[in-house]
Amino acid sequence: MIIRLATAADLPALGRLGALLMRAHYEFDPQRFMSAGTDAAEGYAWFLGRQLKDQDVVIYVAEQESEVFGYVYAGIEPISWKELRDECGFIHDVVVDERGRRTGTATALIEKAVEWLRERGMPRIMLWTAEKNTGAQQLFAKRGFRRTMIEMTREL
Repeated sequence: MIIRLATAADLPALGRLGALLMRAHYEFDPQRFMSAGTDAAEGYAWFLGRQLKDQDVVIYVAEQESEVFGYVYAGIEPISWKELRDECGFIHDVVVDERGRRTGTATALIEKAVEWLRERGMPRIMLWTAEKNTGAQQLFAKRGFRRTMIEMTREL
């Protein structure tokens, strides 16, 4: 397995994986999360393609035998009075398809993002995880993340 910076050539794979992420979250809570619909892969590829151009963002991919099977998308978030926090690193997505799970791929991707954020002087790294995604929560806890906020949603 190789962990490397994503390029524009990776966008189809990133879109596929992003759509996988969207479908999983929608299954966790269809009222809270967007439906992947029919064009999620193209939409997510477009979105991550725009993110690749941002100097405060990094996307690493996990690749084996020239095939991308996971990625991490992280960035630097400015101070937020709304969220009552200083500038920080933020891991937005960690996705590994089924054949790469429980192989250390997600851990390797997270640690690569942590290294990138540390090099940029971030005092802390934040992330969000779905309430029902207990596997991800266990992984993040093992990597030193702790709970700090609880999102609550009320449908109208």
